[in-house]
Amino acid sequence: MKKKMNVVALILVLMLPLFSQSQNSDFGNWLIYIGNKKLNQKWNIHNEVQYRNYNAIGDLEQLLLRTGLGYTFNENKNNVLLGYGYILSENYIGGTDEKVSVNEHRIFQQFTSKQNIGKVKLNHRYRFEQRFVESDFKMRFRYFLALNMPLSTKENGLSKYYLSAYNEIFLNTKSSIFDRNRVYGGIGYTVNKNVRVEAGYMNQFFETTSRDQFNIITFVNF
Repeated sequence: MKKKMNVVALILVLMLPLFSQSQNSDFGNWLIYIGNKKLNQKWNIHNEVQYRNYNAIGDLEQLLLRTGLGYTFNENKNNVLLGYGYILSENYIGGTDEKVSVNEHRIFQQFTSKQNIGKVKLNHRYRFEQRFVESDFKMRFRYFLALNMPLSTKENGLSKYYLSAYNEIFLNTKSSIFDRNRVYGGIGYTVNKNVRVEAGYMNQFFETTSRDQFNIITFVNF
């Protein structure tokens, strides 16, 4: 019973920013691929593609390409990773229909840790980014807390359907410290031991504005 109460409390913490925001919001769509290639029992290569749209699809907001080399330790519970990302942003100018392209090169270091509370799987991720945005240099810290809760009985050791939720906060190292916060909730389907697919809603809010997204995510281990 205590474990169930802990899980409920954690879900409420993850979803709290949704209830506390009353800002204007536009609805968009993110198509996300996240891959992981195991080189051996310790080393892995992370690869990721995100195609973000202002609307359902076809109006590019951002294209993100990310990769990195990771090392797993502590009985596969922890991972450290050094990565690189390229981000192309298509930003609207004022209230017009014209856009300006912004290129960003990003180096990042991250540490991830896994733990279980009963049937619920938790994932903590700490990421530090060095961002080269056109002629500007910025740094940012991110903390990501996610949970995964199975909904169905296991088949061949795999739970077919599950609930997924996360909260991620972004903090700058100077000027305005708070950058943004993301809250996500969705449902996932396990295709096999190497492939999962999720669909869910995400709210991303800044100091004065927010955006709603419908996310479709594919996870592939190979």
